[in-house]
Amino acid sequence: MTIRVLLADDQALLRATFRMLIDSCDDLEVVGEAADGKEAVELTRAHRPDVVVMDIRMPGTDGLSATAAICDDPALSATHVLILTTFEIDEYVARALRAGASGFLGKDVGADELLTGIRTVASGDALLSPQATRVVITRFLATPEPGDRPASLDRLDDLTAREREVMALAAEGHSNTEIAERLFLSPLTVRTHIHHAMTKLDARDRAQLVVIAYQSGLVRPTPPQ
Repeated sequence: MTIRVLLADDQALLRATFRMLIDSCDDLEVVGEAADGKEAVELTRAHRPDVVVMDIRMPGTDGLSATAAICDDPALSATHVLILTTFEIDEYVARALRAGASGFLGKDVGADELLTGIRTVASGDALLSPQATRVVITRFLATPEPGDRPASLDRLDDLTAREREVMALAAEGHSNTEIAERLFLSPLTVRTHIHHAMTKLDARDRAQLVVIAYQSGLVRPTPPQ
C-alpha cells in the first residue's frame, strides 16, 4: 500500500527536494504541498494523507497550531504528523507531541532517515530523533501547559496491570524488543499490549500514549543529571 504524504514548509526549495526524494520511492507518494499551517490543515482535510511532514516555524499559522488542528479533528484520525525542526531539543518539540504529533526529526536529517521516519509514523509508531535525549523530552512532557487540567491515574482504570506495565516502559523510551526481553514476552505480545492500551485510551499512536503516561503520572520524569 502506498503511503500518502503532505509536505508543509515555507521553503519551496526544501519542499521540492523532499518531494523528489519521497516520490522516488515505490511505496511513498506526495499528494500536496503547503507553505503555511493554514494551508496544511486545508490540504490535509482535502487529501487525507497518511503522514504530514510539518515544519514548526512558518509564517501565519505555525506548525504547532496546524498540528493541533489536524490531530483534534476526528475525521483526520488516520493522519499522522511528523515534525521537522531546526531546534530538536526544546519545548516546541514537546508542545508538538502534546498536540498529537507522532514524532520529530531535525531538518539536517539524512535521506534514509527521513524516509524511514515517514514509514515509522505511518505505521503508528512514535519517532524521536536520536539527538533528543529522554531527559529533556520527559521533562517537558511532564510539565503541564498553562491552563491544562492535570490528568489523573483514573484515566488508566480500564487498562490491565500488564498493559500499564508495558505502557510505562514504552514511555521511558524502550523499544518493543527491549520491553519483551525485560518482561519475558515476545515482541508481538508487547505490540498487542501497546495496541490495546492505545485503543482503550483513544490514543492515535504510540507517541500520544507516551504523552498520556507522563501527564497521568504513570511515569515520572527523570531528574536532570
